[in-house]
Amino acid sequence: MTYDDVVAARELLTDVIVSTPVLASRVLSELVGGPVFLKCENLQRAGSFKVRGAYVRIAKLTDEERARGVVAASAGNHAQGVALGAGLVGAKSTVYMPVGAPLPKIAATRAYGADVMFEGHTVDVALAAAREHAEQTGAVFIHPFDHPHVIAGQGTIGLEILEQLPEVGTIVLPIGGGGLAAGVALAVKSLRPGVRIVGVQAERAAAYPASLAAGHPLMVEPAPTVADGIAVGKPGDLPFELIHYLVDSVVTVSEEEISQALVLMLERCKLVVEPAGVAAVAAVLAQPHAFEPPVVAVLSGGNIDPLLLSKVLRHGLAAAGRYLGFRIRLPDRPGALATLLARLAELGANVLEIVHERVGSRLHLDEVEVLLQLETKGPGHCDEVLGALRRDGYKLIFG
Repeated sequence: MTYDDVVAARELLTDVIVSTPVLASRVLSELVGGPVFLKCENLQRAGSFKVRGAYVRIAKLTDEERARGVVAASAGNHAQGVALGAGLVGAKSTVYMPVGAPLPKIAATRAYGADVMFEGHTVDVALAAAREHAEQTGAVFIHPFDHPHVIAGQGTIGLEILEQLPEVGTIVLPIGGGGLAAGVALAVKSLRPGVRIVGVQAERAAAYPASLAAGHPLMVEPAPTVADGIAVGKPGDLPFELIHYLVDSVVTVSEEEISQALVLMLERCKLVVEPAGVAAVAAVLAQPHAFEPPVVAVLSGGNIDPLLLSKVLRHGLAAAGRYLGFRIRLPDRPGALATLLARLAELGANVLEIVHERVGSRLHLDEVEVLLQLETKGPGHCDEVLGALRRDGYKLIFG
């Protein structure tokens, strides 16, 4: 692959995609100590960068190949990109998704015209099913990351970043199979070899660190992660080669760091981003001084299930010290619960949820137990609330 492949891909995409904005983030800039910008692929058509590579791959098919239809596998974003791309060129599309894929992604994929099938609980199992479908039916398999045309399409993001922010020093972006990082690195390093490229994986599904250390792609078993869009068990062969030579480093982020980054995007930047799409921001938050500014963090997608969003937000608030949960033992007498709630009000803690348990094998006859979920103002306020309750003689239980 060469830089010219990315340029050719951009020509194909001229009337298909939008050139997504690069927005300054004051809160991240203050943390890093220099300018930080967000490349908002969450505002891209079909809600993620995936349409770039999918459309380029499909647009380059022959008429005979298009007539056979296309098949793909995806946790959701590549699925929508393939369905949209196939519809634009008049080809039939079938998409295999893991069981339990987010409902909004399933609905959107079907709305773009694809037939959706379910197989396994990981993208890797769905990929195997899609390949088998291709062999049995003659449909063309559209790989989510391991194909030159797909990588070239994703690389057009790199060209846009260099035009929108010529002085960029570091580009941070999520890595699943590696197509996005490989394409962006190829485009950017061809023009500006001094720009650092940093890939970010969820630590529960991080195949690249071990693979890079070994010098070849290794298979890992992804653990459950909120960042389902980058939960890929094995790097693609072609992306791996490009990333091995062109990407400066690959780091990992925890579930808590991803959740906190998602909260930040909603609260401070007014942007809806899915967990996988916010991995780059999570890395910047976790190690703000590890990235040379100006920094561009790529928000790779914004397709998130509202139910998952509510869970991740609560998780993120807890990780940020703004959500506190514990059990507390009270004497079983009138007014005990009212006294506790009044005390919490004095301390400025907002009660979100309360469960009152009067009977249990672990309780004495003169005790009740209350499960409390509180909204607090931050880690310092949490310590203040817990310290005051302990001084008042309350028995607190965690876990």
